[in-house]
Amino acid sequence: MSELPALPVTFRPGRTRAVLLTAGVAIFVVITTIALLLEQLSGGERLSFVFTGALLFGVLLMLSRPKVVADESGVTVVNIASRRRLAWAEIIQVNLRPGDPWVFLNLSDGTSLPALGIQPGIAKERAIADARTLRALAEARSTGDLP
Repeated sequence: MSELPALPVTFRPGRTRAVLLTAGVAIFVVITTIALLLEQLSGGERLSFVFTGALLFGVLLMLSRPKVVADESGVTVVNIASRRRLAWAEIIQVNLRPGDPWVFLNLSDGTSLPALGIQPGIAKERAIADARTLRALAEARSTGDLP
């Protein structure tokens, strides 16, 4: 593998995130516009439309949250509703097998942690490259074989 990237480095599904955020803004704008254009709606009904649009935007915002941040001391995995900090020594293996929806980290306690910040959905080549980079970082940090 080529030279390891400088730390800290953040991995996130950029295209997926852009699609989710764009869709969220579009949905909010369309629902709010409809609420304002429908003259027969009362103030409370209009407010409920806007609230629904904001709620849908919030859901898409949460779905765009996943990322994996690697720094000198370890990795922070941010998934949809959780965040977990791992020391490099806790990461035994970084896996992205064909058909996997995202990277899985095999941990020293025998469990596996999904890392949704690296997912091959829209940008498969990018996800594979990111998984290889994270794997190389984990191997280098756990063995002390730093450049």
